[in-house]
Amino acid sequence: MLTIGFARRFTSYKRADLIFLNLERLLKISEKGKIQIIYSGKAHPKDTPGKDIIKKIVEMTKTVNDNIKVIFLKNYCIELALKLVSGVDIWLNTPLRPREASGTSGMKAAHNGVINFSILDGWWIEGHIEGVTGWSIGPKPVESSLIPINDATDAEDLYYKLENLILPMYYHDRSQWIKVMKNSISKIAYYFNTNHMMRRYVTEAYLR
Repeated sequence: MLTIGFARRFTSYKRADLIFLNLERLLKISEKGKIQIIYSGKAHPKDTPGKDIIKKIVEMTKTVNDNIKVIFLKNYCIELALKLVSGVDIWLNTPLRPREASGTSGMKAAHNGVINFSILDGWWIEGHIEGVTGWSIGPKPVESSLIPINDATDAEDLYYKLENLILPMYYHDRSQWIKVMKNSISKIAYYFNTNHMMRRYVTEAYLR
C-alpha cells in the first residue's frame, strides 16, 4: 500500500493537514489506489494552533479509515523518526513558502530511497528534479518575502500529482518507481550530507 509519511514539528506554517483540504477529492483519488498516511511529531507546549492541528488529524483517523488509513504515532523521538524516514514510500512536506529554513527530514528520507513530495522551499529547491528525484507541490519559488496563504492552489497540485503521477507509477510501473528511488539516493544523498555541509562551512564561512 502506498505509504505517505509526515513527521516533524507541528506548527501552523507546516500545514500538516493540507492533504485533507478537499476531503471528498482525496477520497475519490484513493479509489484508484490504496493510500495510508502516517503522522508523528510534537508541537511546542505554547503553540496552541500547532496542537489543534494534531487534534484535527487524530479526529481524521476516525473519519476516513474506511477508505484511507490514517494514523498518528505518539511519543515522537529519534528512534521513531528513523523508522519513518526509512520505512515509508513518500515523504510529504507542505510548508508555506518561503518559511522553510532547510528540511532535514526530507534529506534523511532521500538517503533511504524514500521519494520526496514537497513544496519548493528550503533544500527541496536544490534537490528537486521533477519526476526524477521526486515531485514538487505548487508553483515555482519566486518569493523574496512572506506571501499570502494559498492553500487551494497548493492542494490542487498535490491532488493532481498524487492521482495522475504518483499512484499510477507506484501501482502500475514498479520499475520506474524503483528508478526514482535510486535517483533519490544517487542524485541527492551524495550532495546533501554532513561532510558536504561542514566543508562548505569551513571554506565559505570560517576561513573567509
